[in-house]
Amino acid sequence: MEKNKYRGTAAAGSAASAEAPVKKKSLVREYAESIIIAVILALVIRAFVVQAFKIPSGSMEDTLLIGDHLLVNKFIYGPEIPFTDVRPFKIRDPRQGDVIVFEYPEDPSKDFIKRIIGVPGDVVQGIDKKVFVNGKLYRNPHEIHKESDIIPKEQNPRDTFGPIRVPADSYFVMGDNRDRSYDSRFWGFVKKEKIKGLAFIKYWSWDGDNWRVRWGRIGRLID
Repeated sequence: MEKNKYRGTAAAGSAASAEAPVKKKSLVREYAESIIIAVILALVIRAFVVQAFKIPSGSMEDTLLIGDHLLVNKFIYGPEIPFTDVRPFKIRDPRQGDVIVFEYPEDPSKDFIKRIIGVPGDVVQGIDKKVFVNGKLYRNPHEIHKESDIIPKEQNPRDTFGPIRVPADSYFVMGDNRDRSYDSRFWGFVKKEKIKGLAFIKYWSWDGDNWRVRWGRIGRLID
């Protein structure tokens, strides 16, 4: 009986070794899975961590030029959970001097980029091209003026406006190219939930007029 027992075991082992080997994934399937994973990771990074933007207009000259490509930190203000206003893992709130990308209030399908001048509770006023925040002159070393004339407040608010108090969860923004920027002076405040992130570095710059790369701007931090 012992002999029969061992014969049965050996027979079972032979049968197991005779089984077909595990089928390997096809090359096409491996490539497809790799691509799908890469796409998912890219979407997650774009939604919650960092996103690329291109500058289409001159409203932020000379800080940002037409053709500058930049990265926006979406994590610093807290990544927004899709279809909600929840922003977990926030590092800090937006503050004066930040260059932000946000949904244009008059057309949410467009993204604008401006500098924060006033935060919630601040009183912002413009007098003959000079900007005052809470009664003090706001000195922005990056601002430029390309028009010498002063437009009266009654005509439009480009040079003289306010005083205006910034409401809760809102921000007053302006372009560094002050005379050629369409910003909070004209259409009001940016809601906090509409801010996409903080612009922090230029990773590419293309001069379309002269068909050349602006090498000196690549890798420059945005301040």
